[in-house]
Amino acid sequence: MKLKAFLTALTVGTALSAVALSSAPAFAAGKMTVSSPQDPGSWDPIDTFLVNWASVATNIYDGLVYRGPDLKIVPALATSWEELDEGKRIRFHLRENVKFHNGEPFNAEAVKFTFERLLGDEGAKGPQRSNYVAIEKIEVIDDKTVDFHLKDTDPVLMTKLAGYGAMIVPPKYIQEKGDDFFNANPVGTGPFKVTSYKPKVGIQMEAFADHWGGAPKLSELEYRFITEPSTAVAELQAGRVDLVIPPTIPIGMIPTIEADPNLAIVTTAGPTVYSLRYNTRDGITADERVRKALILGVDRDTIIKSILGGQAEPIASLQGALSFGYDAAMKPLPYDPEGAKKLLAEAGVKPGAAVQIDIRGNDATFNEVVQAVSSYLQIIGINATIKPYETNVLLNDIIPQGKTGAMFQQSWGGWTFDYDNTAYSMYHAGEKWNPYDNDAKMNELLESQRAITDRAKREVILKEIANYAADRALEMPLYNLKAIYGINKRVKNFVPAPDSRLRLTEVSVD
Repeated sequence: MKLKAFLTALTVGTALSAVALSSAPAFAAGKMTVSSPQDPGSWDPIDTFLVNWASVATNIYDGLVYRGPDLKIVPALATSWEELDEGKRIRFHLRENVKFHNGEPFNAEAVKFTFERLLGDEGAKGPQRSNYVAIEKIEVIDDKTVDFHLKDTDPVLMTKLAGYGAMIVPPKYIQEKGDDFFNANPVGTGPFKVTSYKPKVGIQMEAFADHWGGAPKLSELEYRFITEPSTAVAELQAGRVDLVIPPTIPIGMIPTIEADPNLAIVTTAGPTVYSLRYNTRDGITADERVRKALILGVDRDTIIKSILGGQAEPIASLQGALSFGYDAAMKPLPYDPEGAKKLLAEAGVKPGAAVQIDIRGNDATFNEVVQAVSSYLQIIGINATIKPYETNVLLNDIIPQGKTGAMFQQSWGGWTFDYDNTAYSMYHAGEKWNPYDNDAKMNELLESQRAITDRAKREVILKEIANYAADRALEMPLYNLKAIYGINKRVKNFVPAPDSRLRLTEVSVD
């Protein structure tokens, strides 16, 4: 009962902090302002893996194909495509009369430049290259036709071509201005053109009238980088922000937003899963028994109900039900504190043993969750210290360099909705998100499914990977959170994207 009261207090205690608010400026006609929790730091498609990048840059860039909120792949800069040579070559037919924001023409050479840059030395500096290594070379057939020659099968390649590193960039502009300039002054073919970027502050855009799909309904679009959730919600309430995107809004603030007649909460099923991953190399969590004990010691169902307000589903692996490879037969380990204590004793872990949990400092909801996790762990004799980091520091330094504590937050969007995108990044040796583990069996399973185009056969292997990761207790799976948006009702025709990759061409404002 004591713990339950603590959890209830955590929920009730979430309150909007006092924020100094200046008088709200009048909105320009047709302008929409969006609150995003993070400045990605670079607008180059090959430099990033961040959902917060995609929520902005989906409006700046186009890929050969596009995947919208319905998760269907449709033509974009390519009007059609076909597989040749038994799937070893894909021919794309390109859209005509398309221009980049600087007036540079889009053509087959731009496609070739984009992917040779991605797969070359510049791409090697960023996190996106490994997603496209199935591509061997790009062949220009003519100005509007290009062939992708594949050295390996990649059953998720078409989805990958709809986002992140595959966004088409302007060759002449980059060659003349250089990569560093491009990072802060992006140019694409998308529906909005960047007019101003102030690091850590925001990015402003205007409608690109010459967009191949027609000019967007908005005349201006601004993203403000507001890291503090309470500030973002206060700005929404004050009318200076029209939309707050995931994962900003703490669950405890939902009633506050819903009580405002000018505001609404919009949710949709999403890909984002939350876990506490383990340092499998050092300390007590190098022991599989300890890792399982920590899972058994945390009542995740109560956390979902009491802290998350039912806005999430429990998970047994690092994926949600929309993910290809999801195994509905897998069940999360039950809450079993006595079983946890027994495993800890078998592993020689004495009461009072300490663990450090590293988290993103600006994630208010997850901060509450991990406080509850810490309380549960104390019950089984583990003293957990929570260490918050600035998000970019945690993601770009602490985790990739293997400098975490025993446990660390891993929030993963899995934007392809294919378990490969998550599992390969998390579990294959040498990957950025796997600084500790090298498992020959896991490596083999991950590599084998990438060579299979038969969906049914691939699905079997993906489920095996999920079960094997669970058997080894590579993380404490927590929950699959819904995508939660806070919106001003003056915004019309907004469709929430499960993966926060917002294409705001049809949105308008009163």
